[in-house]
Amino acid sequence: MSKNPVIHFEMPYKDAKRASDFYNNAFGWGMMKMGDDMGGYIVAQTADTDENRMVKTPGTINGGLYDESRVENPEDRTVHVIISVENINKAMEDVKAAGGTVKGEPMEVPGIGKYVTILDTEGNAVGILQPSRK
Repeated sequence: MSKNPVIHFEMPYKDAKRASDFYNNAFGWGMMKMGDDMGGYIVAQTADTDENRMVKTPGTINGGLYDESRVENPEDRTVHVIISVENINKAMEDVKAAGGTVKGEPMEVPGIGKYVTILDTEGNAVGILQPSRK
């Protein structure tokens, strides 16, 4: 088992309905738009999940699409992956020690966990998430 696995992906959208229809029609993904309180986020279900919303098949992940117009910094309007970590504060220090950059402070995503975006040494935006314990 690898340490700190990729557990989620995200992609920007310009048109929520068009993007949802595309991924549903092209790949059969279940697309569920969240409310305005969640920034118009669209959950993309690419794999079956259990009662805790965790994927049933090892090696598969689900993801989401976000409204790119709500992202202030153009360099953050990109496809990125989310890496699960045990301790977000330690992971942030490890990122800095390895030559990366932490962008801002962790934010609480209700029912999901603590999240922050980092830039790796190549300038790629990557999310790190300390999942909530249920």
